[in-house]
Amino acid sequence: MRGILKNRLYNIYVLFSISFILNDMDGYGQSINKTLTKLAEHGFENVSGTEDEQDCIYVIETSMYNVPEAGINKAMYIIRETVFWPDKPCTLIVLDNNVPQLSFTCFPLAGDSITREKTYWQASYNTDDKWRKVKHSKQIKNSSLYKMDITIYPELYFRNYIVSKVYELVVNISPVVELSFWRGMKLSAQVIFPVKNDYGERYNQIRPGFFTLSQSIRLPYRTFFIATAGTFNNFRWGADMRLKHILKDERFSLNARLGYTAKGYYDRWAYYYDKECSLTGSIGANFYLPYYNTQFSLNVERYLLKEYGVYGEMIRHFRGASIGFYATKVQHAGNNGFNGGFIFQIALSPYKSKRGKYPVRIKAGDFGVKYNAGNEEIYGRSYKTKANDNQMRDNSFNPLFIKSLNIIENEK
Repeated sequence: MRGILKNRLYNIYVLFSISFILNDMDGYGQSINKTLTKLAEHGFENVSGTEDEQDCIYVIETSMYNVPEAGINKAMYIIRETVFWPDKPCTLIVLDNNVPQLSFTCFPLAGDSITREKTYWQASYNTDDKWRKVKHSKQIKNSSLYKMDITIYPELYFRNYIVSKVYELVVNISPVVELSFWRGMKLSAQVIFPVKNDYGERYNQIRPGFFTLSQSIRLPYRTFFIATAGTFNNFRWGADMRLKHILKDERFSLNARLGYTAKGYYDRWAYYYDKECSLTGSIGANFYLPYYNTQFSLNVERYLLKEYGVYGEMIRHFRGASIGFYATKVQHAGNNGFNGGFIFQIALSPYKSKRGKYPVRIKAGDFGVKYNAGNEEIYGRSYKTKANDNQMRDNSFNPLFIKSLNIIENEK
């Protein structure tokens, strides 16, 4: 009799243990699904995540925001307002075109739990360990694949090469259509609509601009690679590759670029091109000073006419804007090869553009000017591979920049 009672008590204990584990697992699932659903409803794309006894991981893409830091702040606010386990780290991984860029990790406070009143997030480029847990997730909410973005860019160019006119101006409105079919891939097509033109007949035409296919890859150890082929600005076509490596001290980074391009231009929607390509490239280093949100860069470069030079810049970054100065020393250029000027870039309002029920979304781009103080026309020229190829966008997913803004958790 005693043995039968002992067996029954043991069976009850086993059933209770199994029930507790299942309820615990169900609690994990309910907690994360609630948060993921809320993030997707807000408009974040490529939303996924996982939760177990060690980690709680959320993945988002902030593509509906013109300034990613505003989207990251909103996502953290949503996570904070959603119940999650206070006894383990919670990590937010931020994507760009479905490729992981940076992470924010919230750790439980010593001797206390994570409360709704105050949370602390550690920002870093490191995503590898957490990303492995979620990269193959098949339950992605609000995927961006096969959906179209139309981004509107105003363009302003000016030069001062003739005595009879202070400045020659070109003003364009240039929408860009972007589409992605797999992770890291992007197809971009731009059409240029002239508004004002002092540069000549070729600039008077409605014409294609950038038409490119690019592939972005994140390599181990905070290394980013992007390859692009197509038609670029400055009347170039060809291929371009870029590599950026963030050092262990994330204030420092190294970058390299290699291009193989030739001349090409549109004239009345016909494309004329040369087959003789030239090799261009650069290699350099960067230092970011978080206290002032200022980046210092120095590069050795080879330009379109096969001349060599040194390029340096100092850029101060603000929320939705960047401004700074550059200086160059280029072979064969006038003024003993010295030149310089200022750079200005600003994100245009509205900062948020939800896709809604339709697969097409219209967004505001950004506007920028690079002033050539030395008036050099021939030497030291390069090209861009996309409409938002600028210093502000390059810094958009810098965790040091985002953390230093002190905007996290200040959502009303």
